[in-house]
Amino acid sequence: MVSPNRFTKALARRAKVSWRERPTRYDIEALQANIARVGLVIHVRWALVAVLSVFTLLGLWVYGAEVPWPELAPNIRVPALAVVFVCLYNAYYHLTYRRLGNIAFLNHAQLLFDVIVVTVLVYYSGGVHSWFYAMYALFVLEAAFILPRPRDAWIVAGFSALAYGAVVWGEYLGVISHVEVPFTFGELERNRTFVAVRYLWQVTMLGGIAMVATLMTSELRTREAQLAEASIVDEKTGLYDRKYFLRSLSSEVLRAERDSRPFAVLMLDIDNLARFNSVFGIARGDKMIHSVADTLATALEDCCSAGSYETNVLSRFGGEEFAVLLVEGIAGGPPGPADASAVGEVLRRAVESLRLEDASVTLSVGVASYPENGPTLDTILSAADEALHDASTGGGNRVSIAGIVL
Repeated sequence: MVSPNRFTKALARRAKVSWRERPTRYDIEALQANIARVGLVIHVRWALVAVLSVFTLLGLWVYGAEVPWPELAPNIRVPALAVVFVCLYNAYYHLTYRRLGNIAFLNHAQLLFDVIVVTVLVYYSGGVHSWFYAMYALFVLEAAFILPRPRDAWIVAGFSALAYGAVVWGEYLGVISHVEVPFTFGELERNRTFVAVRYLWQVTMLGGIAMVATLMTSELRTREAQLAEASIVDEKTGLYDRKYFLRSLSSEVLRAERDSRPFAVLMLDIDNLARFNSVFGIARGDKMIHSVADTLATALEDCCSAGSYETNVLSRFGGEEFAVLLVEGIAGGPPGPADASAVGEVLRRAVESLRLEDASVTLSVGVASYPENGPTLDTILSAADEALHDASTGGGNRVSIAGIVL
């Protein structure tokens, strides 16, 4: 039997886009992208409400020229309330989506509300005669855009088909009464062949739109991932580039503020690269930078706990300079200053053991820790850069911690 506590946690995991108690920076970035998509859909919904309002006013003006207002009022009253309901829940989402954007079922709920509102509009605009059925297609496209799984678009398409079918088949079977609309003739809502063909056409369209939407969005998200990977990798070394390092550091600062979780930044600089280039040439200097990058990557993976290689970020910061965002230390937990210094020493010794063109290579390392050396991205980077300067001017081939040279 599942305990209430475990059951509650399972529900929470299912409910959230990112449910880990300590989400990584990748979770945070995915969540931010999801929130941005939800915000876009909210703005699109405001535009649709505006368009529907203009259409309603123009339609009333055109109809009013030939049909008395008392005959139009029954068709307008409930749809008007439905539009007010749309405005209310969209206003709620607009005010809260940045704070509640990780609650997955709220993203589903807004689309299901949309489907219900359009079904009301379909019913009060003639059922099988209504033109509003085309709006179901918009919600399938929205589902493919903002919901995380491809099957979600099919769920919205299926729900739309069921809602539309409840109206047209309900009217045909006499379960619900038909709402008469001016200028619709022939009692087609009672013709089984017409209702069946119209319904099958709607189901076919919804299925086709769901298929196209999921294929297109899957392709777009795959392409986005490929472009993102291409744009964050340094061509010369294969490490992450400066831009990705700064983005990762920014996300880690936010996570550290929330969870009171320490981390460290290591700045590393190859000593006397200019002298190496003057003796052996720039091409061999580039080869040496690549060899140092490989050595650092291997040493960082070996010295830290299992799985931390994907958590810690090693990047080429520029020229002969490298940077490490250290989230997991040698002991496997959040690194304190001593643990970060130990990692820096491991990296320094690994590079010192290299031999290139019968020449030795050494490394200066500067270490700064959160929160000891500052609460922001800029203060941490400045502290690490000052520590690196101390290590370099002190003779190189050493580790310096925020003003303390070892």
